[in-house]
Amino acid sequence: MTAYSLLDLVPILQGGSARQSLINAADLARHAEGLGFNRYWVAEHHGMPGIASAATSVVIAHIGQATSTIRIGAGGIMLPNHAPLVIAEQFGTLDALFPGRIDLGLGRAPGSDQKVARAIRRTLDSDANAFPQDVMELQSYFADDGRTGIRAVPGGGADVRLWILGSSLFGAQLAAALGLPYAFASHFAPGLLDEAVDVYRRTFRPSAALEKPHVMLGFNVFAADSDDEAAVLATSQQQAFVAIRTTGAGIELPPPVPGYLDSLGPQGAAMLSQVLSASAIGGPEKVKAQIAAFVDRTGADELMITSAMYDHDARKRSLSITAEAIRSL
Repeated sequence: MTAYSLLDLVPILQGGSARQSLINAADLARHAEGLGFNRYWVAEHHGMPGIASAATSVVIAHIGQATSTIRIGAGGIMLPNHAPLVIAEQFGTLDALFPGRIDLGLGRAPGSDQKVARAIRRTLDSDANAFPQDVMELQSYFADDGRTGIRAVPGGGADVRLWILGSSLFGAQLAAALGLPYAFASHFAPGLLDEAVDVYRRTFRPSAALEKPHVMLGFNVFAADSDDEAAVLATSQQQAFVAIRTTGAGIELPPPVPGYLDSLGPQGAAMLSQVLSASAIGGPEKVKAQIAAFVDRTGADELMITSAMYDHDARKRSLSITAEAIRSL
């Protein structure tokens, strides 16, 4: 059976608050744990009015307190924004609090625009091309091997599982070279999916961390008791994608709008179809068939399920349908 996990951007709803979003995230994580989800990840985004997970390690601690067995972590931390030592300390602390449960997915994108990136780092002198060296520095802190001349406390000797994230061939090549598991962002950037997975699997080098390739693929699921209901629920995230693609600015997650796709016109609908091509939208049988087709095509070892819904109970119901569909494949 394909493993299944959950990526939650902790959406802030129109008319809602970050506090309510974080309360919902803890409830969603407990629900996912009960459904057998393998891991629960949140992601680093900054300056986004609709995302409450900017302080990623703090949110992970919040989720850890609400759960007991599910793996928790970042999908991911944008390492060019940070000194590797600081991330080693943060995730070493999380491992001390929740031993054996912490994942750390690493990406090289800023997770923001240039203005916000400057505010995070104060300067833009940090080099995204130094990402491989930063990853290896972070590995050294966790291994506590003395190569940096500095000991991360907490962090040295921590049992934190590293992942490389990506939406291009760069991440696939790096994950393969370092012998680390690879997570591809097909849920919003599916263009290079097949090529990246092929590069990763063909060039993978076994390591102390991982003996054989492990591919996790992002996949949107909007499931409900009927196809029509699911199609309406999906329009909240569709509106958010259209906003960021057309204006460059994120928005708080809006309520669903029946008939939204019809209102976009051919160009807008085509854009959404491409961006969200790695998706399942429908009732239980339709969702099961769409997930099965994606797994058959890609050979994914694990799916990272994601979707934002305005109604929290509908989102929990969607996860229940999704878990049942994957278990029955």
